[in-house]
Amino acid sequence: MRTMPDVATAPARARVLSGIQPTAASYHVGNYVGAIKQWAALQENHDAFYCIVDLHAITVEHDPQTLHANTLASFAQAMAAGIDPSKSTLFLQSHVPAHAQLAWVLGCITGFGEAGRMTQFKDKTARQETSTTVGLFTYPVLQAADILLYQAEQVPVGEDQRQHLELTRDLAGRFNSRFGETFVLPKPYIVKGAEKILDLQDPTAKMSKSLPTGCVFLLDPPKQIEKKIKSAVTDSETEIRFDPENKPGVSNLLTMLSVFGGRDIETLEKDYAGLMYGALKKDVAEAVLDFAIPYQQRTAEILDDKAELQRLLRQGAEKATAVAGVTLAAVYDRLGFVTLRSW
Repeated sequence: MRTMPDVATAPARARVLSGIQPTAASYHVGNYVGAIKQWAALQENHDAFYCIVDLHAITVEHDPQTLHANTLASFAQAMAAGIDPSKSTLFLQSHVPAHAQLAWVLGCITGFGEAGRMTQFKDKTARQETSTTVGLFTYPVLQAADILLYQAEQVPVGEDQRQHLELTRDLAGRFNSRFGETFVLPKPYIVKGAEKILDLQDPTAKMSKSLPTGCVFLLDPPKQIEKKIKSAVTDSETEIRFDPENKPGVSNLLTMLSVFGGRDIETLEKDYAGLMYGALKKDVAEAVLDFAIPYQQRTAEILDDKAELQRLLRQGAEKATAVAGVTLAAVYDRLGFVTLRSW
């Protein structure tokens, strides 16, 4: 008689999983503030799994050499920004084959119309940002596999990913109902008070690598970072106050200074009463550079030590595979696949 394998034992601390695509050579300020900074905080009291999602990066046309370089840079920058491999499991998605294996299983219980309703797929194809591929269509199913493999209880998400997390919960519940309890149903982890950094040239839009003139990349030369910040759009008034609706540019600069300078918005408004926008921009640039320069140095050090980088990549892959393998074994057994230990 077959004995069904147990799913991975629940960790003592709540498990979180998050990922970031290696689609640029450098994280930008928005990536750091909205994601990586939160990851560093979460690892202190959670069982944290952080993934460089290189499989997701090939849903659009790409240059292999660029992807290779960007993936290593993303891994190094995560560490430079505070992710500690001794506290978190930091790994590359492609180093754990179970991601693709579970994605196939979940794809077989996902309705075609269900996948077609995903807003990001519809938006990207409508804007013709890229050719429409099966990979782009099934992107959310792979994302569901990323989460469910690790029995993550919480997933840090922004509003643009909430629909994908709902699909993940639906697929987990469907599998559990059909084949037996296997997956934890993950919940969104909303970071309270998390700041959003907007584009410096269009402060009504989020900072994005697709709009490079208003995007501050943390590995940019210091002079370029300074120039972009000092060229930020403000308004025709002179008062420095936090008013996102009427003064989005100034409010965005105050948010950046609060994050990188360690002062709350209310204090900043008082400190800059009667001063001009130039003074604010100068101080924002200095605060960002105080973070960016040592960040750049640390990233370079990590990338230069190839032996240690390989060791950390292997360590992350092994730790992630150990957990993912238990989940995948349980999934395969419940599906009725013949495994080497099932008879």
